[in-house]
Amino acid sequence: MNQVDQCYLGVWKRRLIQHSSGRSDSETAVYWLQTPRLFGDLRIPSSSLPSLALEDLNDAQRLALCEQQGFAGVTQIDANICQWHRKMDYQPVNGEEDIGRMHFENSEHLIETALDESYYEIWERLPDSLGLCRGQWLLGVDDQSRQGCLLLAGDYFLFAANRPVPLAPGNHLREKLAQSENTTNPATLFSCELSFGRHHDGQTPWEIQCSTLPGRTGQRLLPSSVDPFAPAVFDNQAVLSSVGAYIPNGGWRCAPDP
Repeated sequence: MNQVDQCYLGVWKRRLIQHSSGRSDSETAVYWLQTPRLFGDLRIPSSSLPSLALEDLNDAQRLALCEQQGFAGVTQIDANICQWHRKMDYQPVNGEEDIGRMHFENSEHLIETALDESYYEIWERLPDSLGLCRGQWLLGVDDQSRQGCLLLAGDYFLFAANRPVPLAPGNHLREKLAQSENTTNPATLFSCELSFGRHHDGQTPWEIQCSTLPGRTGQRLLPSSVDPFAPAVFDNQAVLSSVGAYIPNGGWRCAPDP
């Protein structure tokens, strides 16, 4: 699979989605970070949640978590058709393809349209996301079912990691929450992390601005001593042993793109 064109690189913020049914959304915080091959996409509804650990959230707050979305993997582009191959997903895997027709209004504004015309989305590239752009796929040292990635674009980062316990396929996380009531700890359903933020050229800790784990918001992903522009940043033991809320046994190791 070839690298994507340079015009796609950086962080794109969604300004609007308009469905053919008439429903629209401009309030959900949606960020798509695209590197030459790897991507991450995080979608947090506008209703804010307190910065609490998953175990401390009440039933209504856990239900609100079910509306979050996030996924990461590899992007494939053929002409103006873009397909995002999801290798990890916050929602249960349902077999649907993620594919759209892309049109650049200019270098910083992009329109995505469904192949069946059921929706269109307006994307705007964040200026501070231009510059060095790269990503690294990660696997657990002692558990190769644990997958993650760290993506960098300009001043921004996105870290993604799948759940310690895999989630069975299904239609929506709401269904999994209902099924787990009184049988398992519901917090295990929500331990898929996608955390997005800025590192400010390494001058301050890598601040998480939004995350699928509400307790991570405002925290640091990595210490300021980790230089995001260092050639060997992905080989840095401080990164591989500490990044993420649910670190696999033995930490992470660098792996080829999936």
